[in-house]
Amino acid sequence: MLVFPSGQLGSEAQMLQLLQRGGLDMAFLAAGELANRRPSFAALFAPYIVETPEQARALLQGETATKMLEDVRPLGLVGLGYGMAGLRQIVMRGDVQSVEDLRGRKVRTMPIEPERDFWLKLGAAPTPIPLPALYDAFANGQVDGMQIDFEGSWNTRYIDNAGTVIESNHMMLPMVGVASARVWSSLSEGERTLLSELAAKHLDQILRVYADIDRDYLAKIRDAGVPVLTVHREFFGPGVDRWYEEWRARAPVLKDLEADAEAIRAAGE
Repeated sequence: MLVFPSGQLGSEAQMLQLLQRGGLDMAFLAAGELANRRPSFAALFAPYIVETPEQARALLQGETATKMLEDVRPLGLVGLGYGMAGLRQIVMRGDVQSVEDLRGRKVRTMPIEPERDFWLKLGAAPTPIPLPALYDAFANGQVDGMQIDFEGSWNTRYIDNAGTVIESNHMMLPMVGVASARVWSSLSEGERTLLSELAAKHLDQILRVYADIDRDYLAKIRDAGVPVLTVHREFFGPGVDRWYEEWRARAPVLKDLEADAEAIRAAGE
């Protein structure tokens, strides 16, 4: 098996093309790349649909999210399951005490419509910047902040220029394990079963570890003396409700995901 990490095969859009042609067997794609092509996946970026990594794991392994994997078939892919790169937090230059301090400020986002729309509804200026250029852009003030996970903010040292880290847990960053449908069709039933079982096992491990990863990296950030502001849904005001009003119509599966999430919370996960 050959593994190509860290963008060696190009952008996710380029990897998707390789998968469609059968030039790449399997990949671990950000759900945002799929959301730009299949509106149903935009529902996975719903703000505060979950509030903990444990809830995220349960939701992504639930009935609705699993059924959504079938929606990648028209893209020439076979969905194998979900992973996650933590919950989204906010890293900003300067002091932040309220959502008013975010209005008009340039916040780096991924080029994903539901994510950009969240920030627009808060009155901020979502600014897609390639990840390799983000450290310098943040350091020189080209952007005022970003939404990112705790692990990424620490390991890439974005906190070096941070005035406030907002512990918000406001959004998931789901990943999707996929296989090329062309390659999949060439496999025997036994090979497909084996790959499906192995993918499910390892994706579950990724989902399980993020509760500890988020907690450990938040502790490192606090120990480094970076001011941390802990907020919840009400911090963002009516922007969250406006997001749901629009995206329930644009991605109808969102209502089913919300029902799953409510059941997860009721079960105490």
